[in-house]
Amino acid sequence: MLADPRWSRTSLGKGSGGGVIRRNGAGGGILVVDDDPDFRALVVSTLAQAGFEPLEASTGTDALECATRERPSLVVLDVRLPDLSGYEVCRELRDRLGASVPVMFVSGERIESFDRVAGLLVGGDDYLAKPLELDELVARARRLVERPRGSKQASPLTGRERQVLALLADGLTPAEVAADLTISPSTVGTHIEHIYEKLGARTRAHAVGIGFRSGLLER
Repeated sequence: MLADPRWSRTSLGKGSGGGVIRRNGAGGGILVVDDDPDFRALVVSTLAQAGFEPLEASTGTDALECATRERPSLVVLDVRLPDLSGYEVCRELRDRLGASVPVMFVSGERIESFDRVAGLLVGGDDYLAKPLELDELVARARRLVERPRGSKQASPLTGRERQVLALLADGLTPAEVAADLTISPSTVGTHIEHIYEKLGARTRAHAVGIGFRSGLLER
């Protein structure tokens, strides 16, 4: 393990930390945004041991100031913050920096499927529930940091794939999509596989979120 394994399954309570941003490396680092100083220190230590250069912020306002001053390679963002919500921070990051900076939400309270969908729809790239597995956090962070941004545009969906994605966004099951488009369920399954591959998605909700953010789907 990259850190004491006892911490990887411990739910840490909210701390009182101030809004000071502490630099822990050079530019392009991973910005960790959480108002719990113990959890924040754990994540920063874990990322540093994995070879990343972490930065810290304890409020949404400080996170936006830090990210605007020096563009991070990834933002690890708690959903619940003392000033702005993580969702608000993510939307503002997208307005300021576009889709070039990946955002990984973390939360110990908003962990239901609809919470994850909401996070993806506002622009998040990943969503982890606390308590975290530290090795998983590092693996997902590395994938997001190393993934070429804008790769979605390099592999556009076909017309049929966009139809399938739109119906999935409407809440139809694969069987219902097949009936609506008058194609076989196996063909729908193939289209879904291609959609996931081209969009870099792992789940239906993730694919739909990417579809909305990239303009493939209309809100």
